[in-house]
Amino acid sequence: MSNRLFQGIIHQMRDSIDRVIGVVDDTATVISCSDLTRIGETSEYLMLDMGENQDLFVRDGYTYKPFGSKSKPEFAVFVEGSDEMAARYCGILAVALSGIKQYYDEKYDRNNFIKNVILDNILPGDIYVKAREMHFNSDVSRVVLLVRIVSSNDISAFDVIQNLFPNKQKDFVFNISESDIVLVKEIKAGIDSKDLEKLARSIVDTLGGEFYTKVVVGIGTTVVGVKDLAKSFKEAQVALEVGKVFDTEKAIVSYDNLGIARLIYQLPTTLCEMFLKEVFKKGSIESLDQETLFTIQKFFENNLNVSETSRKLFVHRNTLVYRLEKIKKLTGLDLREFDHAIIFKVALMVKKYLTANPVKY
Repeated sequence: MSNRLFQGIIHQMRDSIDRVIGVVDDTATVISCSDLTRIGETSEYLMLDMGENQDLFVRDGYTYKPFGSKSKPEFAVFVEGSDEMAARYCGILAVALSGIKQYYDEKYDRNNFIKNVILDNILPGDIYVKAREMHFNSDVSRVVLLVRIVSSNDISAFDVIQNLFPNKQKDFVFNISESDIVLVKEIKAGIDSKDLEKLARSIVDTLGGEFYTKVVVGIGTTVVGVKDLAKSFKEAQVALEVGKVFDTEKAIVSYDNLGIARLIYQLPTTLCEMFLKEVFKKGSIESLDQETLFTIQKFFENNLNVSETSRKLFVHRNTLVYRLEKIKKLTGLDLREFDHAIIFKVALMVKKYLTANPVKY
């Protein structure tokens, strides 16, 4: 599309500028030119020049001016000649073509449109209008996955994810920060959450196994249409933040499977502190040592079964009963009773939440 866009401008300007003018892309291939016979030409040396230069440079009797929206120039305009007038023409053309490309990207680029939708940079009423302009299918199911880089090497995780999902008409990949990459994936209606986790697993395993890049993935809920993608994105953010507090071992966290952790995350901290004071009237939760907390964790993992827990801990049944009695004496809660166990489990999660002090969206 850039070729036709630039060629239209070059064609209009060729009569005003009595010289050969044109545009090359980042592979140093001529994609637009007032001399149509030159379109398709390429130069290896010119590509090296573009990689090294951000400003005007001269090669083989032509003046070049790189331009583009990224850190590395995407294009360069060129004008025949190496004099001051050629440099001026280059400057004017670069500004004009750069502005036109930016306008085109903002108006017609689907990736940019989706990015603006999930970041709430577009009014709800305008979403439907722009979706129609771009012939965007608003009736399909989509889900937002937020990929957060924990540790990496020199490999570009963004490029890897783009290669995993190359269909740019259906799937959209873009950066929202140095460490966060968003994938908006079109999916079949009624797809199971386990299938979404398999999709996320393929990203985690590919980046980790082949490129030694550790990532965590948050999965929002499936939505139909475009407008609710912002909701799915926020849910993916919440999933990562809640997972960072309550499921530190997990590389994949789905918003649908957060359970009670999601409820705790949404509570005000003052309410949480009040709850802890009420639960532990007899003694502070800090009075429990690491061995006791580990025993409690195993007791919960084994569904409050004393015999099974003692077997897993390699201790005598009476030893475990003694520890549970000690906890009852310290806290006033008998973990062998279901209601007390629920209260204690929630209290531990609340304590963990207050200690972590996560970012809320």
